[in-house]
Amino acid sequence: MLRTALRRPGLAVAGFVLALGGAAHADTYDLTVDPVTIDTGEFKRSGIGFNGASPGPVLRFREGEDVVINVTNNLSVPTSIHWHGLILPFEQDGVPGISYNGIAPGETFTYRFPIVQSGTYWFHSHTPFQEPDGAYGAIVIEPEGRELFRYDREYVVQLTDAHPHHAERIMRNLKMMPDYYNRQQRTLLDFLGDAAEMGLGDALADRGDWGEMRMMPTDIEDLQGFTPLINGMGPDQNWTGLFEPGERVRLRFINSSAMTYFDIRIPGLKMTVVQADGNNVQPVTVDEFRIAVAETYDVIVHLREDAAYTIFAESMGRTAFARGSLAPRPGMEADVPDMRDPSLLTMADMGMAHGGHGGHGGMDHGGMNHGGGSHMMPDGTMMDGAAHMGDSGMGHDGMGHDGTAHGSGSHVMPDGTVMDGSARMGDGASHMMPDGTTMEGAAHMDHGAMGHDGGAGASDPFYAPGSGLTPSAANGGKFLSYADLKAQSPLYEHRAATREIELRLTGNMERYSWSINGIKYEDAEPIVLQYGERVRFKFVNETMMTHPMHLHGMWSILDNGNGRWNPIKHVVSVAPGTTVYMETEVDAPGQWAFHCHLAYHAESGMFRKVVVEGGPGTKRADAGE
Repeated sequence: MLRTALRRPGLAVAGFVLALGGAAHADTYDLTVDPVTIDTGEFKRSGIGFNGASPGPVLRFREGEDVVINVTNNLSVPTSIHWHGLILPFEQDGVPGISYNGIAPGETFTYRFPIVQSGTYWFHSHTPFQEPDGAYGAIVIEPEGRELFRYDREYVVQLTDAHPHHAERIMRNLKMMPDYYNRQQRTLLDFLGDAAEMGLGDALADRGDWGEMRMMPTDIEDLQGFTPLINGMGPDQNWTGLFEPGERVRLRFINSSAMTYFDIRIPGLKMTVVQADGNNVQPVTVDEFRIAVAETYDVIVHLREDAAYTIFAESMGRTAFARGSLAPRPGMEADVPDMRDPSLLTMADMGMAHGGHGGHGGMDHGGMNHGGGSHMMPDGTMMDGAAHMGDSGMGHDGMGHDGTAHGSGSHVMPDGTVMDGSARMGDGASHMMPDGTTMEGAAHMDHGAMGHDGGAGASDPFYAPGSGLTPSAANGGKFLSYADLKAQSPLYEHRAATREIELRLTGNMERYSWSINGIKYEDAEPIVLQYGERVRFKFVNETMMTHPMHLHGMWSILDNGNGRWNPIKHVVSVAPGTTVYMETEVDAPGQWAFHCHLAYHAESGMFRKVVVEGGPGTKRADAGE
């Protein structure tokens, strides 16, 4: 019997529509890639979808299943499908030019791969500009055994940023004028307000800094003017998930946006985070969380009252919001909160100080590289221009915070050793030093002891250091931090990396050109890894944007200071002016993509091919061998 999922995300906990047909296997699925009309409630436009709709169906698999997926291209142009976050043979990964040639118009391509994991994932076209035009859907994989947490029903909550312009037009406009979509241009009144607050001299210096960089403090989002959707429905269309009072409901949040980070809350409800990027984490209860582009988070909410609740997802730049409802009966809805004031980038967010705050260093505003002069580090200290941001050999004169470090670069300890910025005291784990030695967890810094609740804020190295992008929950509640994420059960043994690879995230906003290590994809050599090694990736963000970095085919072990309990992810978000580490067990031979998941950044060059040499039977590379 042929099995295919055709229901809109969230409208059913499970259940496939069974199609009558010939003798086919129960693990065979049919998908078509089709022209569709996207209706946001604010505008309609043509787009691309799967099985006649955008978003496409929720594909439901079971761990241990071998799936066969027939994909037929009904477009007039080539297409593809990438199974985001799934561990599978590289030939089935769905990236044109790396995995295969793509799917020509009118042709059917058959994917075949085993399901070796469980959790919440998604799928989308990896052909340029098709995903932003609507080619995305959700994947839910049931575990072989029982779930580790109890809930009564579940819904997929799939977010995206639908824009009235087609993606190719957006790319042309950004190349022509990078601030084309900035609806929050600074005005004379804003300048007068800044002058009253900081003084005329500092206000003029601040404007001069931004002018020299051809940027504005409002450059948090490249793309504005979009309508956020939940399961294909705009705020006025109000997607609704029903529940019975007293139930626990699992919400599978997926951010399928082209460019937009969302801050998500449900006023009146606590959310218990139980999965990140499809992997179980030790439960943490929060009031709000930020979801990067391409991330997934599963939360459980306990709906005790006979009342409606609003799912509220503000864009990180506070320019738009998605809205849905949880309600005991159709038609019920709760109040919709007002959006909070827009954030502004600061010189600290840019990894530098200005004016009376320490002097503006010589940033290379064309290439976004940190050159001579002094620069403000994520912990607020100043670094001499001779040292590169995030390099391990720098001192901080006691680190400028009474010996405490808030940043994610490297720091000189009182005894002269260098500590990785992601490490912290009291986590009970050992951390590898830049020279290959380890430091016991008891010697690390405890950000919670510094007057923070362990959530995001100035103490979290995975959010921007200045005031512009540092999130805080509404009404003083708990905001999820990357540091809160601890694996429920470690997937890999905790061992030292065999080597480190530095990836500087670089770009030129004026030319709207994005790159890694200053080199665009078409000019770069592949990153070559050896099967069996463990590689430590060092992301140094030298740009003004937050980048969600996605490695295909292998898990990314985020080093958030939790040692052997570091969480397993498929997307690692890197804020401006910060350095973030992740490690990868190289266990998947073949060719893979590695890129920023902001669609127009990847297309502009922030992309790499990864080649894994060797395969099963290759001797494992251990540190020191």
